[in-house]
Amino acid sequence: MSAAALDLIVVGSGSASPRPGRACSSYLVRTPGAAMVLDLGNGAFGKLQLAIDYRQLDALVISHLHGDHVLDLVPLRFALKKRPSLRDGRLPLWLPPGGAEVLQQLCGILTHSDGAAFLDEVFLVREYDPAGQLQIGDARLTFAPARHYIPAFAIRAECDGASIVYSADTAPCESVVQLARDCSLFLCEATLGLGSEEEPRGHSSAAEAGDMARRAGAARLALTHYGAADPGDALESAAREVYTGPVLTADDGLELLVP
Repeated sequence: MSAAALDLIVVGSGSASPRPGRACSSYLVRTPGAAMVLDLGNGAFGKLQLAIDYRQLDALVISHLHGDHVLDLVPLRFALKKRPSLRDGRLPLWLPPGGAEVLQQLCGILTHSDGAAFLDEVFLVREYDPAGQLQIGDARLTFAPARHYIPAFAIRAECDGASIVYSADTAPCESVVQLARDCSLFLCEATLGLGSEEEPRGHSSAAEAGDMARRAGAARLALTHYGAADPGDALESAAREVYTGPVLTADDGLELLVP
């Protein structure tokens, strides 16, 4: 990898109804001393292999247990069963509180097996404390509750003064804004595109993502988790109406260096 403190590769940028040819939520974050994946939605595992040998991963961290953020843990499990991790032991899989039981049940249904045993063969399944910190190599991860239909957590990854904040799925939310305070790169969902959503809220528009970036004082904004209804340039324009920093739309395969 490059000499940047943080290197982000967008593995999957699609919403639950992804754009043609795109995978659902997944982001590879690398530092000089670690490689981790944030979420692994459907279609993401095949694209992950274009970016890294999955056996070199140090951890997976899941924001929440909706299918478009976790379903490709199943093909990754089968792959690791045949070609185990190059690290010592099983691959750490960090889930939000209560996530282990939910994922075990889901995998049991999908594979007609004992879900716990299915996962435990290759993953070291753990649950993170959203109020605490998680150290993965030279990267420090912290969390904040998002505003979604189920418990979900935004994730901040920091290394050597650089920081990436991934909003996960969220409607406009002060706790996510605070987590993103002065971050180098804010990777924020824009599921609603140019539209809106009635209560109960669980997603953001491009303009709302821009407003959160403005309030956080983020240095850069990357819009992600969007569908095919609105073109990327229109999403960027909507965000720029409220946020004056650099804005781009994330797409599968995009690499962003954070020095």
